[in-house]
Amino acid sequence: MSTLLWSIAATIALLAMTLPVPIASAQNFPVKPVRMVVSGVAGSSNITARLIAPGLSDLLGQQVVVDGREGGVVVSDLVAKAQPDGYTLLLNGSAMWLLPYMRSNVPYDPVRDFAPVTLAVSAPNILVVHPTVAAKSVKELIAIAKTRPGELNCATGNAGTSNHLAAELFKAMTGTMIVRIPYKGAAPAITDLLGGQVQLMFASASSVTAHIKSGKLRALGVSSLQPSALAPGLATIAASGVPGYESVAIFGILAPAKTPASVVHKLSQGIVRVLNTADVKDRFFSAGSEIVGSTPEQFGTAIKAEMSRMGKVIKDAGIRDE
Repeated sequence: MSTLLWSIAATIALLAMTLPVPIASAQNFPVKPVRMVVSGVAGSSNITARLIAPGLSDLLGQQVVVDGREGGVVVSDLVAKAQPDGYTLLLNGSAMWLLPYMRSNVPYDPVRDFAPVTLAVSAPNILVVHPTVAAKSVKELIAIAKTRPGELNCATGNAGTSNHLAAELFKAMTGTMIVRIPYKGAAPAITDLLGGQVQLMFASASSVTAHIKSGKLRALGVSSLQPSALAPGLATIAASGVPGYESVAIFGILAPAKTPASVVHKLSQGIVRVLNTADVKDRFFSAGSEIVGSTPEQFGTAIKAEMSRMGKVIKDAGIRDE
């Protein structure tokens, strides 16, 4: 987790304890159900929304409905064009604000068309290798990759996914030539990694922890800037030979631009309170995510920082998702 995310997380407990009950801002909101739109009927965004919605429904006194739809661009554009009244929200991840770097026809502007509400959770990747790879550390893996350029294969998801960008950032920062082998999802990628068809992968903690414990895969480092409780005892890649390396999946909630600030802050405060309940924390942890929670301003800063940093990686690597 970056210094920014750690700073955000450090303020959350105090924020949760000091919020008035009920939340004082936007006294007349909501008076009808709130719709939280996500891309797809499964996956990380949908899971995140469904873990937040029940508690937020209780807090607001109105039902928060999770509306899963196919097509990330369609979903984001739908919310961008929705009435800016707080009743239509978008829960999405980094792909939403990084997609304009990978496509030329994205109909929305991730900064102009949205009002950040809160950065909800983050999920680091774990750099794992098949046991046949001789490397026992990140430094040794880099040495092998430089000695044998183009011989190591790295499994990734579709273009622009968290594990794909983690691999591209690693290659860019280490000057290594590692061949990307794309898959349509994490499950088939991990299957081939376990079988030795590919040698390494940046994978979610939830998908590989059991294989690490069984010895079927070897963990070399975690992709967050600080050590993660999701990978206890595992050093960060940044501290293992790639200073400054950080690549985590982040998921947050946004409203249409021009949504009243009082409504945005009421939603933000409510979601933060829900995120910090013990049951929700535990369920996110089991799903491989760490609670962040943030103010709208902090989330907006995080989006712009990631766009600047990862946008360059996408452009330099020539990543396209047309």
